[in-house]
Amino acid sequence: MAVTEPAPVALPAVHEGILRRQAQRESAARTYARSLPIVPVRARGMTIEGADGRRYLDCLSGAGTLALGHNHPVVLEAIRKVIDSGAPLHVLDLATPVKDAFTTELFATLPRELADNARIQFCGPAGTDAVEAAFKLVRAGGRSGILAFTGAYHGMTEGALAASGGAQDVRVTRLPFPRNYRCPFGAGGERGADIAARWTEHLLDDPKGGVPAPAAMIVEPVQGEGGVNPAPDSWLRRMREITRERSIALIADEVQTGVGRTGTFWAVEHSGIVPDVMVLSKAIGGSLPLAVIVYRSELDLWQPGAHAGTFRGNQLAMAAGAATLAYVRENRLAERAGTLGGRMLARLQALSADHPSIGDVRGRGLMIGIELVDPEAEPLDVTTENGSAPPPDPALAAAVQQECLRRGLIVELGGRHNAVVRLLPPLTLTDEQATAVVDRLADALRAAERSPHRRAAAGPTR
Repeated sequence: MAVTEPAPVALPAVHEGILRRQAQRESAARTYARSLPIVPVRARGMTIEGADGRRYLDCLSGAGTLALGHNHPVVLEAIRKVIDSGAPLHVLDLATPVKDAFTTELFATLPRELADNARIQFCGPAGTDAVEAAFKLVRAGGRSGILAFTGAYHGMTEGALAASGGAQDVRVTRLPFPRNYRCPFGAGGERGADIAARWTEHLLDDPKGGVPAPAAMIVEPVQGEGGVNPAPDSWLRRMREITRERSIALIADEVQTGVGRTGTFWAVEHSGIVPDVMVLSKAIGGSLPLAVIVYRSELDLWQPGAHAGTFRGNQLAMAAGAATLAYVRENRLAERAGTLGGRMLARLQALSADHPSIGDVRGRGLMIGIELVDPEAEPLDVTTENGSAPPPDPALAAAVQQECLRRGLIVELGGRHNAVVRLLPPLTLTDEQATAVVDRLADALRAAERSPHRRAAAGPTR
């Protein structure tokens, strides 16, 4: 007998009451809840149903956590299997069959040169915990400096925040990240990437440069929160050469880019580099909290207890994560993300011909960003490969986000000025859903551009 999906039941009173109590009880630091006033009660795949009875296509995916979308059957089955087995759910860092299966599956997906000589450390449950662990690991060799990049985002704890530019730490040196659009050197393309690499080399080799002896360089292969800025492959290869020649560990932050998101299983594979440390979280837990670092065994200078954490033995997350990793690998979802993401990028780029407010469309795989600008304002004194760039328009981006929500589409904002509309759909996205996402986004953009009150729509930035 066919299973009939129950019709949505509108509960407006419940919806409004929950939102009201959230506003009364939760801190002023809440973010997503401000711009996305929905109350999810059911979810499957890419679809979320709210308490008000409305359905949404989710292009936020838990900030990239849900590689397979909501409540995927293989994830639910893996979780049920552990629960029904009677196995302990919390075991600190003890060995278990579930952990062994997760680690084996994870190592099978890693770049072979790293996997053949790797160690793994299970950290606290969030990506920022893994970043802190990576910093502690590389500093065990005696150096303390960290090289990070403008536009980066590595988390909200103190060390990770300093590497993201959100806090001060004299041990962190900020380097220019090459971008085609709004290139910091007014060049863009290969020329801009080459200048950025030369700048880095010169600074590191200058005895009066004031750079603390670097223990590591941390880089996102695609900057996520920074506005979906893919690192040029040639530049990443230069960073690998620069760090190797100077005995500096290279840390790849794959918290958001990993598990097939960008069109390869790990985003570093696009450039062919093998980092010394990989920081992993989000999708590796199959929707549940899990974070690890994987690193070359030569870096394993820690003493027992040098880094610990109570919730580093989450058995349900490991089971869900192993199932997710295997499903993505076996069904070649990374390749699918690359193909479908390329189609979406092409369609979105074609929109710019009719929408001068689209300054740039960029991304890799199913990690896409649309930077919105004010074409009537005076261009900034920052150039691209094709000339001057208009200033970003965060108010228009906020208006587009709200218009998308009205059309049943959940999108995120990012970038330095919160003017980049970000798409992070699940890797299980269908062709029909991809078309619907672009259609709804295009319609929302048209509506936001027509609105004379769009500047009032700008909400608080993240």
